[in-house]
Amino acid sequence: MKKITLLVTLLVTIITTAQTSLYENPKFDEIAKDHKIIGILPFDASVKLRPKQREKMTSEEFEKLEKNEGKSIQLAMYSWFLKRKKRGDLQTTEVQDPNKTTALLRKKNITQENIKEYTLEEIAKILGVDSVISGTYKTTKPMSEGASVALGLLVGFWGTTNSATINMSVHNATDGVLLWNYNKKVRGSIGSSPDDLINKLMRKASRRLSYTKKK
Repeated sequence: MKKITLLVTLLVTIITTAQTSLYENPKFDEIAKDHKIIGILPFDASVKLRPKQREKMTSEEFEKLEKNEGKSIQLAMYSWFLKRKKRGDLQTTEVQDPNKTTALLRKKNITQENIKEYTLEEIAKILGVDSVISGTYKTTKPMSEGASVALGLLVGFWGTTNSATINMSVHNATDGVLLWNYNKKVRGSIGSSPDDLINKLMRKASRRLSYTKKK
């Protein structure tokens, strides 16, 4: 019985490790000490619906759904940083308001559809930031505010996301160098909002994020 328990524990550990990866540039602390403002882009979101659910939506409705998911993760990350700022964990670094980010990009005719045509250095220059946070978000059910309810009425399902994978990166503004990357997959009930998801995902990862790690 003990051998079986040990084997199960080992398998769980291996699976958990395989679903999480974190990279930190050795020079992140040194580079980040001069950063004054961080920009956060809408995440590139992908919602994998069941065929019967997907066929009840038009292409325009589905595209809007994924855009809203990406925007919701951006806002949740902004909220997460603001809470750390309030706690004193971001003493010298500010985070750009997503509304300002959107406005500055819109002035250059940059949207969620064509943003990949630009380098992160170009984006950072437009935003006037020292680093850029971007990433991808894949889920089987939407989490943005109102999306679950609206989609529940439209295609007939409710509840929280049962599978989500988030991959986020921090790039230096001046040269586009990758400073930090975090990839994590979560299964099962992970909360009822994007804020819950980000809080869960960043709980341990933030200890190795130069902007928030304890000195």
